[in-house]
Amino acid sequence: MADTIAETVDLLYTIDQDKLTVDQQIALGGALATLAQAERLDQINERLRGIHQVLNTWAMKATVDGGR
Repeated sequence: MADTIAETVDLLYTIDQDKLTVDQQIALGGALATLAQAERLDQINERLRGIHQVLNTWAMKATVDGGR
């Protein structure tokens, strides 16, 4: 997902804003804000994956230690 976000941001930044109408500039601003939010959500998702891995490791260890 991050590659898609980065590629889309790169594409949006190549747009010559001086040639856009006011409505197009507003739409571009909305698109950039949406992409920023998606990027933030992707970062949160990555952190949650890490937390999930740690919790899984703890649960496995507790199962093994509890069986002794």
